[in-house]
Amino acid sequence: MVAGLRVINGGVVAGPLPADPWEFQARCVDAFVASWRARGFSQVTIDNDIGLLERTLTALGRPAWDVTAEDVDRVVGELAVAGRKASTRREYVQIFKAFHRFLQVRKAAEIEAGFGVRLICPVDEFNASRHVGDDSPQLMPPPTPERVTEFFEFLKGRIATARKYAPAARDYALFRTLYHAGLRSDEASMLDRPDLHFGRGPFGKLHVRFGKAARTSGPRPRWVPMLDSLDLVLRWFVDDVRGRFPDSPVLFADESGGRLHRGTIRNRLRRLMQLEGRPDSDWFSPHALRRACATHNYERGVDLVAIQQLLGHWTVSSTMRYVRPSTTFIEDAYRRAVSNTLADLAGTGTST
Repeated sequence: MVAGLRVINGGVVAGPLPADPWEFQARCVDAFVASWRARGFSQVTIDNDIGLLERTLTALGRPAWDVTAEDVDRVVGELAVAGRKASTRREYVQIFKAFHRFLQVRKAAEIEAGFGVRLICPVDEFNASRHVGDDSPQLMPPPTPERVTEFFEFLKGRIATARKYAPAARDYALFRTLYHAGLRSDEASMLDRPDLHFGRGPFGKLHVRFGKAARTSGPRPRWVPMLDSLDLVLRWFVDDVRGRFPDSPVLFADESGGRLHRGTIRNRLRRLMQLEGRPDSDWFSPHALRRACATHNYERGVDLVAIQQLLGHWTVSSTMRYVRPSTTFIEDAYRRAVSNTLADLAGTGTST
């Protein structure tokens, strides 16, 4: 073997091979962070995620490529024993999974050549779902239509009194978009202004170019209609609000013109609910707005397959896990059916 080269399955690694695992991992973290900057995330968001990644790697106690499923079980289990919320435990797993995926794409050859390890992600459906959970609708019902309406009224009223008009107005448009379009936080973060197509279809549509990947595929783009007057909200936002932020392609920009990361969106929602002054039992997450979108449209009679397409789910069974009708759903459906039947009979009687 030529000095400085090592042949591995699928190619040759040129240059000096990594020797110290911790030093090499630190360089990998730096490269991972650089990829966030390339995607346009703000420095505040990057700093928050760096801290989370460093805490996760410290807790695991070994280089990422040596981490096993049992290590992930141990760390998440320790977080659970310490009383950390399911959402916090999920964040630890997600940041590690993202970093491990980065290593697979960018550093796999160097890791195999230097340390003899072929990367296999230790996060699977057992430790990810068993310890972290997925905000199951059976455990965490989405906010009711009345609760969502009250929150949006609070946001609308706050626009006139907030110290900074533009961020308050952006928050209103952002969370209306998460709810009415059923978007994930990441999907809303990656929207650019050219992704708004007001003339497409009867309501206008959002081009979600970075839909969540499924079954190891790449991003899955989809078109999402601007339902429930979302087109009017976004027209107002583009015409009267977006120009108050620094110029960039980003739709929902931070005050530097960069993208709002999902963690920033979550923290922003939490802060707004604190300002609203409602009890903790009335709080909800950005993802709960997505589940509320599915549930409320289902209760209104929207076809389940249409909701599946709206949310970008791979299967209808995934959509069903998001739907949790209200406790009076059966009674309400019965009343509608009876009312429709009586109306039909009344119409028949009138015509004879």
